[in-house]
Amino acid sequence: MALKKINIVILPEGAKRVRQLKVPKILLPLVFPFLICTVLLLAWIVKDYYSVKTDIPRLALLQKENSRHQEQMASLTEKISIIQKKLTELNEFDKKLRTMVNLEPTRATPHFVGMGGSDPASSSSRAAAEKLNKKMVRSMHKSLDEIDAEISEQMIERTELISYLHKQKSLLASTPSIWPTKGWISSEFGYRLSPFTDEREFHKGMDICNRRGSPIIAPANGVVSSIETDAGYGKMLVINHGYGLVSRYAHLDKVLVKKGQSVERGQEIALVGNTGRTTGPHLHYEVHLNGVPVNPLRYILN
Repeated sequence: MALKKINIVILPEGAKRVRQLKVPKILLPLVFPFLICTVLLLAWIVKDYYSVKTDIPRLALLQKENSRHQEQMASLTEKISIIQKKLTELNEFDKKLRTMVNLEPTRATPHFVGMGGSDPASSSSRAAAEKLNKKMVRSMHKSLDEIDAEISEQMIERTELISYLHKQKSLLASTPSIWPTKGWISSEFGYRLSPFTDEREFHKGMDICNRRGSPIIAPANGVVSSIETDAGYGKMLVINHGYGLVSRYAHLDKVLVKKGQSVERGQEIALVGNTGRTTGPHLHYEVHLNGVPVNPLRYILN
């Protein structure tokens, strides 16, 4: 049975030939749904195109902001590492300082959380990048919390140390700690052969050779307790530093201070000479603790 058809006549303008389009009648009900679907599909494609076109600038902005956030995170990580290093160095300095002043050492140097890893932008997937970002942020927060706690503890310890040093300020200022004059040591503290008798004797101080007239300075704060002349020591100066500490300077060429005068560390007090029993210009320097001579080198820090 032949299918019934519908003739569609197409009349062009002008003198062109008339055309006929034969469409099976059974397909006629499908034409309009097809046209409607085609129109809807074209409308969806156009809408999607304009949506993508509109999102491109926003996506570019988001990518730019993401890159800026990555740079900020990298910079923050570097700064945290620098702060951690400085805190560790400060803790080491604190330990040395406490050892010098005989204070109990503090706790061990803290171990901070290290941070690092690959660039999230180079991760194989967005999910991996986000996971890595979250991990780094958690590490940063943990490190910052540890640094904050460490700074608080350091402040408490510095307060304790400053309080102790303030109390010991007078003692430290009165403790000999520098060279009384420049030169070289020609004879150390302790037993030696006498340059005059060639016999074994105990040398109560140390001899520092220098040219006659070279300056001699006070190694610590104190009060001039004695200025006298001795057959063996020649012109001699004695300074009482308190706390059982006394320093003595012999074979002087000239004394620049007076008995009873207060002197400060670094102040010029006399000149190197060769008075008394000596083989040449030098300073004989002694330090006594509670009346007992001790090695002056123990009281020279530099």
